[in-house]
Amino acid sequence: MLQRYLRPLVFGLFTLMASVYAQAQEQKTELLLHCGITMVRPMTEIAQLFETREKVKILIAQGGSEDLYQSAKKTGKGDWYLPGEPSYRDKHLKEGLLGDFVNVGFNQMALIVQKGNPKQIKADPREMLRKDLTVILGNAESGSVGQEAKNVLDGLGIYPKVVKATAFLSPDSRSLMNAMKKAEADLTMSWRATGLFIDNAGKLDVIDLDPKIAKPQALLLNLLKSSKHPELARSFMQLAAGPEGQAIFRKNGFLDNKTPVSH
Repeated sequence: MLQRYLRPLVFGLFTLMASVYAQAQEQKTELLLHCGITMVRPMTEIAQLFETREKVKILIAQGGSEDLYQSAKKTGKGDWYLPGEPSYRDKHLKEGLLGDFVNVGFNQMALIVQKGNPKQIKADPREMLRKDLTVILGNAESGSVGQEAKNVLDGLGIYPKVVKATAFLSPDSRSLMNAMKKAEADLTMSWRATGLFIDNAGKLDVIDLDPKIAKPQALLLNLLKSSKHPELARSFMQLAAGPEGQAIFRKNGFLDNKTPVSH
């Protein structure tokens, strides 16, 4: 008689414990990466690898490098910041939010044209001044793709002229690539890896530029001092900068962190 009453009680208790355990499993430690648009693909793959191994959840906020930094600063939340070029670390280091960093590779500016290069565009940024081309450019105020394009074109003394000749400015590399795929322009300057992404390579071609004109830029994964899990955050940084992470970056069209770069 007693067993008949105990059996459903024990079963109910077991079910309750299983539910509590399942909820505890679901409430994984969450970490936040502020990631420049161009690096989202390799970093998502590395994050998935880390999540499986460490039983954590990594959220990725993506956007233009300057916009992301301002968001991290304003909210006081996040574990890492990965901008598209090192100037953002130099610019903001004194503000005290950025901690240690690792180099996870290099990206480089290139000219991006329609598949087959129908307008016969040469490997020279001065081509952006051709009257017969529709040209678009990144906005230097919002993201690294615009900032680095400005650096390259300033080096040639033609940035103001190119801006004046552009059809429009885009906030980040993703919007540039989308416009190019829709054939809204003949030519843009973007990070070369974006032109090699699998969903872009079928419609667009990359024209590499001389490294003396377009110097490879280091991708610095910064630990944020706002991180509540700095040890976990450092482990993730080691994975991204190590052999597994670097293989993922190479697969996505980036130069790895062993690339010799002249200064």
